[in-house]
Order: sequence, then C-alpha cells, then structure tokens
Amino acid sequence: MSQIDDAESDGAFYKKLIDEIPDLIFKAIFNDGTFKVVFCNESINDLLEITPQMFMDNPDTLIHGRIIAEDQHLFLKKMLISKKKQVRYDHEFRVMLPVKGLRWMRITGKSEKAANKTVMFYSRISDITDFKLQEEKMQLADERFEFAMKASSEGVWDVNLVNEEAYFSGQLMKIIGKEEKEHIVPIAFWTERIHPEDLEAYTATRNKHLSKKTPYYESVYRVITDLGKYRWVLSRGKVVKYNAENKPLRAVGTLRDITQIKDKEIQLGNTLNIIGDQNNRLSNFAHIVSHNLRSHASNLKMLLDLFKNADNDERDEMLQHLEGISDGLSITISHLKELVEIQTEIKNVKETLNLRHYLKNILSILHNEITKHGVTIEINIPLDITIEYNPAYLESILLNFTTNAIKYSSIDQKPIISYDFGIENGYKVLSVSDNGLGIDLKKHKNSLFGMYKTFHKNQNSRGIGLFITKNQVEAMGGKIEVFSEVNKGTTFKIYFDEEY
Repeated sequence: MSQIDDAESDGAFYKKLIDEIPDLIFKAIFNDGTFKVVFCNESINDLLEITPQMFMDNPDTLIHGRIIAEDQHLFLKKMLISKKKQVRYDHEFRVMLPVKGLRWMRITGKSEKAANKTVMFYSRISDITDFKLQEEKMQLADERFEFAMKASSEGVWDVNLVNEEAYFSGQLMKIIGKEEKEHIVPIAFWTERIHPEDLEAYTATRNKHLSKKTPYYESVYRVITDLGKYRWVLSRGKVVKYNAENKPLRAVGTLRDITQIKDKEIQLGNTLNIIGDQNNRLSNFAHIVSHNLRSHASNLKMLLDLFKNADNDERDEMLQHLEGISDGLSITISHLKELVEIQTEIKNVKETLNLRHYLKNILSILHNEITKHGVTIEINIPLDITIEYNPAYLESILLNFTTNAIKYSSIDQKPIISYDFGIENGYKVLSVSDNGLGIDLKKHKNSLFGMYKTFHKNQNSRGIGLFITKNQVEAMGGKIEVFSEVNKGTTFKIYFDEEY
C-alpha cells in the first residue's frame, strides 16, 4: 500500500475521503441523557440543507427541524431500541427541507456501549427519494394491473418449462372455483382439468408455439371447476426466454373466463339455426298447401264433371261423396291453419291419433281416385294402435304416399296398396307398399327426397311430395327408409319417434 504524503496527516486524508461520500456520515455519543454529535461529513450541507457545525451544535436540528412530525416518534423509538439492545438500525423516514421540499431518507448504523456506559452511534443517512418514487410507481402499476385483471376476469400464468411448474395468479385460481390466492403448482394440475374433447387441440396449439411455428400462443378450451362444471376460457401467451440452444425456458400469459361470451355464441348459433329451419319450413308451406289441397280439388272437379251428366239417382250418391270431399277439405284447411301456428311458434304440436282410423279418413278423401283406378287397399294395422303426431303432418304424409302409389301404378296389373304396422328395435313403424312402377334406387338414391325431383314421365309430377314428406317425418323426430325395384313396386317405411 502506498504511503500518504507526509505533508498530509492521516486524519485530513480520511476526512477528505469521507466528505466525498454523498451520504451523511456521522458519529454521536449518548451519555448521562445527553445526545451529542462529535463528527459529521460535509455531505450534510446538500443532504439536509444544514451545516456540519449546526448539526453538531444542535442535533435536534435533524429530529425536530427536518424530520416531519408524523415520522419523529418512530425515528426516536428505533434509536432508543438500538441504544438499549445494541442492535443495528435500518429505518426510512421523511424530511421537509427549505429548498428541496419533501424528501425520503434512510438511516442505517449500529450502537456500541463503551466501558463508561457511554453509547456510541455510528450512522449513515442516504437520500432514497428517487427509489421511493420508483417504488410508488411500481406499486401503482401493480395495483392498476391487478384491478384491470379483476375487471376483465383475466388471470395471469407464468410457466417454467424446465421444471414443468406454473405460477397462477389469484384471479386465475378464482376462475376454477378456488380461493383467490396465487399458487405455484405442477403444469399437470392444469392440464388434467382440460375437457377431454379439447385436450388434443390445446396440446397442438401449445406445441406449435413452443416450436416457433406461431409467433404467440392462443387457445380456447374448457376447464372443469371445483364445483364439477366446465367453463370456457381464452388463454394467450408467449415464450419470453430461450437458452443458448434456442430451447424455450419460460412462457407467460393471461387466461380469461369467456363462458358467458361462448354461451351467447352458442345461443346465437342455435337461434340462427332455428331461424334457418323456420325459413325453410315457411318457404315449404306454400308447397305443402298446394300439394295437400290438390287431391281435394282434383276429386271435386272430377265429381262435378260426372255430376253434369248423371241421372237423379246417381246425383244423390254423388252428393254424398261431394259432402265427404267438402268435409275432408274443411279438415285439411283446419290442419293447415294449425300448421301455420306451428311454424310461427317454432314447435310441433302433437296429438294422440288412432293410426288406423286416421288412415281410413284419408282413404275416404281419396275414394274417387281409388275407385277410378281400381286400387285394392290392404290395411294391416291393429285397431288400438295410436301415435303421438301432428295431424296436419300425418295427413300430408299419408296423402303423399297414397297418391304417389296411385299415380305411379302399373298399367300391366291391378294396383294394390298395403299399409302394415310393425315394431322394430322397440319403435313403431308404418310401411306403405305398392306394386307399381318402382324407382331405380341405384340411379336416384341420392336425389330421391330432393325438391322438384321426379323419376317418371308423369305430367302431373311436380317433385315436391317426397321432399315435403321427409321434412315432416324428420320434424317429428322420425326417419324414412325406402325399398324399391323397377316394375315390381315400392315400400316406404316411416319410423315414429315413439317406443312401443
């Protein structure tokens, strides 16, 4: 170690050195109830805006002349504890300076008891105002962030990808039904809560980001809460730290509860589907009206043409048929009115209908067509069989199948239409079979129930009957199957959504 210049004493050298320190360094003695400062450096001029001599002449200049009233008591208490127990002190307090105004200070040091019971204080006071202001800003930022997270129902996660541990904020834990308190848990704690149907997509999205295929991570999935209910969440994040080999080490992000948004989205989708279905049903209604009324109009016209050239005895019989057609027409119009109400209310009203009796009513409406074409009707339906069905739909279905069987009957043999009831897999089934022209299912299978699809060169064919029928059966929860062979006939099987 080099020697200090002989012209300068050791004391002068160290004083200059201590005076260059920006903090206040001082030594004080407590003896017989008197507190006396025996040394302080020149930094007190800038730090507390008093001279060293003023401080040494009157130490109270610091306590009552600079320290604000609210902090004086605790400052003195810390110093007395140190005096009594000879322990280190480290305390923050505020001062009010004539020029600089309010400043934050920190005093550190220790006390030592001498042989004559005198207590020596060796202290250092630093200006920590800038640090405190930054601390307050950080605290304010944290409070704002916490408030923003709570207001937006978002939680924060921070994953250590090396040891597979994750930090979850209190708000995130609250989303899954736990106490609003931050936790550090294994990643498996979270992945085990993800809905099984969403786990594959979650894993794929996560791995894409970890392998840098995507710039950030974003995933929507369901997690189960402690109450056993699933909630939809939106998780977003990004890897923020890689090692030298470019392997991800840490990822941070947010998690938001979007259950209400998702429920609204699903509800909106369902509403759009309902509106779409409703529009389709309403657009088909005109076709249904035309199709259902055409049979009555055709019978009525044919009967009126015959009535013109009939004698009195024949006219009496025709009037009875005319009355039956009129009654049937009235019933059909009534059913169509109910159908309008059903379409408007977006629901299918069902009634308990005796299948055999209802079929007989439909056949009565078609009496003249059946007679004109010499159709043989076979009914194999027990008298007590009932179904829960919409009357307008059932009428339309039976009219469509029966009129089609008559319309596409073969000229080479006498038409036969058979109605059979059976049970398949515990469900009620009605079969309508004929021995007519049949349909080439290999050619027309995919378009059989399409709108405006016809399969024979019949000038009265419009191609809407089977389309309407299929929609009506499915609207009631059932289904249709068809079996057909060209020139041998066709069987339609209607499966009712009703167990036997």
